[in-house]
Amino acid sequence: MPSKNLKDLFIDELKDVYDAEMRITKALPKMIKATTSEELSSALDEHLNLTQEHVQRLERVFEMVDETPTRKTCKAIVGLLEEGEELMKEDGESSLRDAAIICAAQKVEHYEMATYGCLRTWADQLGEKQARALLQQTLDEEGEADHTLTDIAMSLNQDAIQNDDETGDREAVPVRRRTQQTKPHGRSNT
Repeated sequence: MPSKNLKDLFIDELKDVYDAEMRITKALPKMIKATTSEELSSALDEHLNLTQEHVQRLERVFEMVDETPTRKTCKAIVGLLEEGEELMKEDGESSLRDAAIICAAQKVEHYEMATYGCLRTWADQLGEKQARALLQQTLDEEGEADHTLTDIAMSLNQDAIQNDDETGDREAVPVRRRTQQTKPHGRSNT
């Protein structure tokens, strides 16, 4: 059903991200099982727990706007998770597979950050201050998860490069870690 106004669009996107979060709770255990890095496995496990909280938070937002929590198939997440499945089957060194898993996870994080940024802004514009606060909390957590994955990727990618060096004559590039923790994407152009 096409949205007639901003509230309709808000509800429609809530249903979409609710479906996305439910699908992510099913996909994360597979990613955890496929990884060989303890640091990555731990980060993904922590994010699984947060994702379950995100589902509960969304249910609270639905209640705040007098809607029943329902799902609308999130085609974007379906596609991203299918692509992630392909990436997890990556042949080669375990560090290369872990790098592919991080890539898949970060694609999902970026989709979620974009969606939560819009929802947060729309909640604010609709005068739903409590919903806005809950959506901002989730947006912040998604941003932190993305930053954590970036930090882990920096060392795992270096391992993948060093494994390449053992079979070829590539020169390793120094690892650059983030030195300052920044607030995740708190603003949206929406």
